[in-house]
Formats: sequence, C-alpha cells, structure tokens
Amino acid sequence: MARYIFITGGVVSSLGKGLASAALGALLQARGYTVRLRKLDPYLNVDPGTMSPFEHGEVFVTDDGAETDLDLGHYERFTGVSARQTDSISSGRIYSNVLEKERRGDYLGKTIQVIPHVTNEIKDFLRIGDDEVDFMLCEIGGTVGDIEGLPFFESIRQFIHERPRGQSILMHLTLLPYLAASGELKTKPTQHSVKELQSIGLAPDVLVCRSEHPIPDRELEKIALFCNVRKEHVIPAYDLKTIYEAPLAYHRAGLDQAVLDAFGITPAPKPNLTRWVDVMDRLTHAEGEVRVAIVGKYTQLEDAYKSIAEALTHGGMANRTKVRAEWIDAEIFEREDPAAHLQDFHAILVPGGFGERGTEGKIKAAQFAREKKIPYLGICLGMQMAVIESARNLAGVANAGSEEFDHEAGAKRFTPVVYHLKEWIQGNHVVARKVGDDKGGTMRLGAYTAALTPGSHVAQIYGSTTIEERHRHRYEVDAKYIKQLETCGLIFSGMSPDGRLPEIVEVKDHPWFIGVQFHPELKSKPFAPHPLFADFVRAAKDVERLV
Repeated sequence: MARYIFITGGVVSSLGKGLASAALGALLQARGYTVRLRKLDPYLNVDPGTMSPFEHGEVFVTDDGAETDLDLGHYERFTGVSARQTDSISSGRIYSNVLEKERRGDYLGKTIQVIPHVTNEIKDFLRIGDDEVDFMLCEIGGTVGDIEGLPFFESIRQFIHERPRGQSILMHLTLLPYLAASGELKTKPTQHSVKELQSIGLAPDVLVCRSEHPIPDRELEKIALFCNVRKEHVIPAYDLKTIYEAPLAYHRAGLDQAVLDAFGITPAPKPNLTRWVDVMDRLTHAEGEVRVAIVGKYTQLEDAYKSIAEALTHGGMANRTKVRAEWIDAEIFEREDPAAHLQDFHAILVPGGFGERGTEGKIKAAQFAREKKIPYLGICLGMQMAVIESARNLAGVANAGSEEFDHEAGAKRFTPVVYHLKEWIQGNHVVARKVGDDKGGTMRLGAYTAALTPGSHVAQIYGSTTIEERHRHRYEVDAKYIKQLETCGLIFSGMSPDGRLPEIVEVKDHPWFIGVQFHPELKSKPFAPHPLFADFVRAAKDVERLV
C-alpha cells in the first residue's frame, strides 16, 4: 500500500507546488523509494487540451495520449517516471464521469450530490495504482479557499481518515511576503492559510515557506507555534538560479527528512544525490555559450514552450554549453527581413502551434536557416512550415500551404501540401476523424513508432532505425509530394511503420536541418537529454566556433 503525500498551496498561486512536488519525488527516489506523481486540477475543463497557452501554459502529452497540465512535465523531468492518463484529473473530468454514471443508472436512482458521489469519484481516482509504488505524491491545483477546490479538499480529508493512521500526510506551501517599509517578513498570511485548511478538517504536517529573504529562526519558531507544526517541519524555500537546484536545495533545507519523519520512517535510508550533483556541475561549469532563436507565436508567455526551453537546457548540459534561448515573434518576419533578427544566432528552432497567425513568418525563418546553412529544428508545425517552404521555393508549388489555414479562413487559398488527417493506425485498429469533430482529445495523441531510413542523419543521431515519440496534431504532410520534394533535396528520413505518414524530414547538403512531426522535447530530462536536442546544440556549438 502506497504512502500518500498531498501537496496544497495557500496565500497566492504560482508558488511552485509542481516544482516542490517534483523535487520531493526526486529526493525520495534518491533514498531508494519508488514514486508516482499526480495532479488534481479544480478547473472545469475536461483537460487543458483546448486551452490557449496564454491561459495555462503548454499542454503536456503522455505516452498513452492524455493532454495534461504542464506540471506533469516537471514530474517526468525530475523523476524519469513516465506519466499516464491516470496521473492528471480535473473537476471537469470528475463531474463528467459522475454524470455519465448517473445517465447509465449506476447510482440506482439516488439524488446525485457532491458528497458522497463527487468525493467518491475523486477518491477512486486517488486509489488507482495504489499498490505500484512506495509513495504517491498528489498535488492539488489552485489555493486553499478557492470555491472550486473544496470537493478535492473534502475528498482528501475523507481519504486520510479512511486509511490506516500514518499512511498519509499533508504538505502545504505558503508565501512569506517582505515589507520593505518595515524591513519585516510577515507570517500572518501563512497563519491564515493554515487556519483556512484547519477549518475544512485538514492540518499540515510539513510547511514549505517561500521567501525572497532569509527567514530568521524566531520567525520559523513563530510559524511552528501558531500553525501547530514542528519547527523542523517548517522548511524555508528561497529563489534559485535554476529549477534543477531544487532537489539539492530542498535536501539542504531538510524537506525529505521532514517528510520521512512525518511518516515515522526511522532510521531513513541515506540519499544518493550523485545524479543531481552532476546535473548542477554541468549547469554551473559550462565551457561556452550558444544563442538559439525560438521563432513562435506565444512568445509573450515562456510557459507556452516550457518543455522546449528545458530540453534546450538539457541539450546544453550534454555539451557542457550554456544555451541562451531568445524568443522572437514570428509575425515580425511578415513585415521585416528575417536576416536582421536572425543573423547573430547559432541555431533556429520553430516550435509547434495552431492556427494561421504567424505562419508566414515561420516559413521565412525556415527559408533563412536552409539558405544560410544555420542549424534548424522544426517541431510539429515547425516541420510543416519547412515542408511548405521547400514546396514553394524548391519544388515550384507556388501557393503551397496547409488545409488548417483554409479551414480557419473558410476559403480555399492554398494547394494543401499539409492536409487534415482523416485516419491513422493506433495499435491494432484504425482511428477515423472528420474536420467537424469536437476539438477536445481528437488529435493524433501519444506515443507512436517511426521507422528511420538507415544511414540518414536522424538514424545516426538516434543510433537506431526504430524510435517511439509523442504526437499532438491533427494535420499531416501529404505523402503524395514526397518524390517531388526529395528530387529538390528535402529527404523524408522518418515514416510511420505503414509508410503513409511522414514523421521526419531533413535537408540534403545542409549541416543540420531537421523537421519532426512529433514533440521530442516531452521526453527530455536533465540526466538523460533527448538525442535530437543534444545534437542540435552540438551543431549550434560548431557554428559558434566558426563565428
């Protein structure tokens, strides 16, 4: 039976619950335990798949095809444990499940209520995989006191009392604001946050207090006294230069020891932190720097490309090189010459996205990289833009474009080199989709196998001719243009096993130009950088040396 750690937040949002959860998971692993991390989100969307990145940051996709919160990306990057559909749930999914059961008659005509029906559904979700790991870490989104989070907090209260004593603990993150006028850290918001938790029947066993300033010992004692928590279980959490310092920083602050003490695990196994010492050594002892331009459409919010930013950092670590990623709005290139903006970069990356806005700028970025022999990595839409660019400028398809843009505009303007994917093979069956289908969860989602051409650039990078990568898209490059494009030097070096869906393109006679239909950034980790990102940064490093 797994031990459960529930992670909640108070005072303000965006305190770093996801990062604290991921770091704690890594520390428990370092002590020899197995872990799984989960996210419970109070919003009413069934999943974040249809949300704008401006609303909620990037959508993280699991191997089994779930569109989830970006915090699951932190969980995977810090623990190496692949997330599953059962590791992310929202109020929308909970209520949807309850209403489906009511329609089927599963409740035998009873009146459906938040207690017990909704709370039971949440508890059933919490129990999934209960016997698979030593520790289950469950993060609850939002802050205590939010009205939409109340069913989750009530479920946790019931869950803790239904299990044997000592099998579950609560970890609460709060903020200690600093008042410059009086030169004081204020503990009152933390006290009120804990009081709010206590009013709904929950009491924290461990308090993590975020602060921009050192927390004096007397303040830690005050928090412990007024919040009914042992002083050694009040953990200070300060701002860090890099998120990958979090496991070592939380260990120095005593978080993992406090958690094990709360469970009564003594003596606790000693931690082996070699992995994280090596990660920090690679980050802090870089032997050079490369500049990478990320040409996208959500550049005002870096969380929209969170996994890409982290994967570039991992690629830098593999090469002991600092990667300075700079975000450039693709729409600028629709008005101005890309050369003025891109000529000082050592590599160009065009990420995924949806909709026509900014795509002409992305096409110009791909053209600049191809013609100037600058390393280029196109991901999902970034690959499609590279194919459209080659079709227009090399293969003579003057008005090449994507069906996506025609569907959005409601008018036929392009020759569709990229088309709406109507069917594909998933496992042993064929999946069919129509343009008018619901948006949520209807893309080609999750891990699919790709066959690489022996001797190709990507086969050399992967060291294999068979790979498995995660997808999230509903438009594909049309395979009928392959021969025409390959004649012009755009090589289709990766295909689906049935040979129908292009997965990877690369430019012949170019030092490093690769487009992939999948999202390699989702599988990269600081201690296991993705091979594509590691080699992309190596290629950028070669350019930097030449300059």
